[in-house]
Amino acid sequence: MVHQDGFSGFRTRFANRWQAKRAARARPATGFVSQPEPRTIGAYARGKQLIAGNYLFAGHLVNAPDAGLWDIIPPSLGFSEETQGFVWLDDLASVGDSDARKLARTWVMGWIDQFGRGDGDGWTPDLTGRRLIRWINHAIFLMAGMDSDQSRAFFRSLGQQTIFLARRWGAASPGLPRFEALTGLIYAGLALEGMERHVAPAVKALARECADQIDAEGGIPTRNPEELLDVFTLLNWAALALSESGRQSAKAHMDAIERIAPTLRALRHADGGLARFHGGGRGLEGRLDHALATSGVRGRAASGRSMGYTRVSAGRTSLIVDTATPPTGLASANAHASTLALELTSGRRPLIVNCGSGAHFGAEWHKAGRATPSHSVLGLAGLSSSRLGAAKHHGGGAKVFLTSTPSQVHLQHLTEGALTGVVAAHDGYVKSHGLTHMRRIEMDQDGRGVMGEDTLAAVTDADQARFDRAMDQVALQGVPFSIRFHLHPDVDAALDLGGTAVSMALRSGEIWVFRFEGRGELTLESSVYLEKTRLKPRKTKQVVLSGVAMDYATRIRWTLAKAQETPSVLRDLERGDTAELSS
Repeated sequence: MVHQDGFSGFRTRFANRWQAKRAARARPATGFVSQPEPRTIGAYARGKQLIAGNYLFAGHLVNAPDAGLWDIIPPSLGFSEETQGFVWLDDLASVGDSDARKLARTWVMGWIDQFGRGDGDGWTPDLTGRRLIRWINHAIFLMAGMDSDQSRAFFRSLGQQTIFLARRWGAASPGLPRFEALTGLIYAGLALEGMERHVAPAVKALARECADQIDAEGGIPTRNPEELLDVFTLLNWAALALSESGRQSAKAHMDAIERIAPTLRALRHADGGLARFHGGGRGLEGRLDHALATSGVRGRAASGRSMGYTRVSAGRTSLIVDTATPPTGLASANAHASTLALELTSGRRPLIVNCGSGAHFGAEWHKAGRATPSHSVLGLAGLSSSRLGAAKHHGGGAKVFLTSTPSQVHLQHLTEGALTGVVAAHDGYVKSHGLTHMRRIEMDQDGRGVMGEDTLAAVTDADQARFDRAMDQVALQGVPFSIRFHLHPDVDAALDLGGTAVSMALRSGEIWVFRFEGRGELTLESSVYLEKTRLKPRKTKQVVLSGVAMDYATRIRWTLAKAQETPSVLRDLERGDTAELSS
């Protein structure tokens, strides 16, 4: 018997394939009415690696210098989807020389020959939208040197993909996939002859999506900061394309851009990168600043809670804390058990991080990266603050959603004299152990010192009874917990002062020192830093503060401060290792 979700996915794939085959027989576009300026940003290093025959997609590296991109048997569905989405075209365009142009043109024409009649994994609304944007963005780059037959095939395929998208955009999942589909449809409708009729319906649909998916705080249901940047970038592109063609964007569209910009500023660390939470990475260097500048929305970062995160900053130090309940339902397919986790950046140097998303390194790394121990936060031994449910089939693939998440996260902002900070608490361990986790974080006005306090407390009579039962199960030995502080790989850390402190040296020359008060054990242990641009997880370290909860209230205080000899302002010019294909 076919599982209902599995049957739904099958039906969606069948409809996509049917409409793709129909579109392949449709009347094509013959040329450009207008062509948007290329706005996508690629990575020069990745472009050079593609030219050399090193294909890194979805965590898989295929070295095949003598094979074309479409000759390779994809090692995973993710690999296939990344190639079919054509984001790699940005990377080749960033190289921009004759070798890059020839390769890009060869692979585009190869796709048309092999998949243009409606075959392959690329005929989904979001991938088609992503692909159309790149083909139109880089059309001048691609078409230089095309013969007349190639040019006709190129425009015919653009038209066919646009017709498919006009019929199937509604099958894209709400959120980023649908924003990609609709932005691609608007791009193509404005740029291609004979496709203008698709613009007005797409503009209306995009406005509806903005109203439905972008909340009053300028956030999205997944709470993924990098995904929010992707959505923001697409909305910017669509608004600019409409403006350049003499049309107006819908009010809901422009209002969404206005709401998102201050939220992204709040999620921006001092070094310009995004906070890494709920499956999101830092973002390509410079992309966030570029998107904010393109939007034209001026102003400061949002104050208070932004998409569930709270930012505390002073001097050259930024600290971002996850202070809301995790995503639930379909929005939690890539969500993490990160409630009250923090990240800290000093100037241009990340210091305290979360491990990140392991999705590009396979199912086991994906699962590990989502667990509480992969975040800079307190966790009970063997238990995450949110749990992963059983794999469910949805939209054609197996997904694992969060279950048993904290139902409440209390937040209070602190402003006491020269200190600013937050107090937050969540109930993710109340059902299992009767314990509420409370975290208090304060920062000096110059950003040179951070004071923290983590508390596990059985607050109510019912909670205390539950804690007593948990203690009985462990023969009154106590409930073990660990407070973890994962370090960025560029941080050089060592135990100091007889094992009572950890000194951390940044490449800028700054020295930070970690100390604690209370009953606990301080260790320096191995950790990993997960980046999708790398071949495998990067080795790093984590500061671990371990203890045992024996009473109704257990409290540990800790401090993180710049060493006295560290100046407040440093000339930090070194950028470190930015190689894309390294371990």
